[in-house]
Amino acid sequence: MDNLQQPFRSQEQDHQPSGSGDPVIYPSRPELDVKKTNVWLKSAASLALYLAFGYVVFRDLTLLLIITAIVIFHELGHFTAMKLFKYKELGIFFIPLLGAYASGTKQEVSQRQSIIILLAGPLPGILLGIFLHLVNQHYQQPLLENTAILLLFLNLLNLLPIYPLDGGQILNRLFLDEHHIISRSFVLLSALAMAWVSWKFFYPNFIFYLLLYFPVTILMRLKQEIDNDHIIRKIEQAGADLNKAYEDIGDQEYWETRNILIQYHPDLRDIPPAPPYVYDAREDKVIYTLQGLLQRLITMDLGIAGKIIVILVWVACFYSPFLLNMPMNIFQTR
Repeated sequence: MDNLQQPFRSQEQDHQPSGSGDPVIYPSRPELDVKKTNVWLKSAASLALYLAFGYVVFRDLTLLLIITAIVIFHELGHFTAMKLFKYKELGIFFIPLLGAYASGTKQEVSQRQSIIILLAGPLPGILLGIFLHLVNQHYQQPLLENTAILLLFLNLLNLLPIYPLDGGQILNRLFLDEHHIISRSFVLLSALAMAWVSWKFFYPNFIFYLLLYFPVTILMRLKQEIDNDHIIRKIEQAGADLNKAYEDIGDQEYWETRNILIQYHPDLRDIPPAPPYVYDAREDKVIYTLQGLLQRLITMDLGIAGKIIVILVWVACFYSPFLLNMPMNIFQTR
């Protein structure tokens, strides 16, 4: 409750009907008083951990710095595209030994914008790798060529059609978002494929347990989404609209939705429903849960021609190292 003040901002106090014939005056929808933290300070801290763990594994400062620069360049592509499309709460965060991710929020998202954001990470890195390779034809510098190879290898790896890699998300956004069951089946198969690859090539090495982070996280998230779908159906059957931002929810709508959440969500059943219309000491939990159930509006605005262009770009990326006769054995970079 550290981020709450008494415990919420509201213009109303405890509103209850004074008689059976009196209309109900609902208290204002509560707002969390979130203490703003410096996103870039958190990003810098995660980068420091990333570098520390990376040095323990690689024991090669030059290689570590090259990989880190490639990861930063990749995520800056995502970040810039999200900023261009007016995403909020932007940030870049690093996961030790595993990579990084750019995060942001937006209520209304278009299919075209999503594809551009997803391609904005790997595509610039691949183009830069090709450029460095061509430049190195004149200079013949091993470090320059190794950097070019790593740029292509890491970004092409990220374009593989496996969720949650960019390639998997592109495939999901292009063809599967309209089909809920198919999309989730694809996510499930991706998690199982990642677990199998980790076991086949890395077990019993420490890297095996590290790589299991992805499939385990995916499966946990998938289960949570399925559980949430049940609650969402109950809320929508009651007439509430979840296709909106939290700030757009009315006071009466909040309290009615709150009662449904308390009834069906296992983590909220110990909170008394309304009336009386009073804030509970754990109201922040209700708010966070409701915010997690609000659905983004996704506009499927990419036609057949647009999808063909995306596929051609994806194929061209994988064909580029063969066209340039680039050696893709990353172990030669050591």
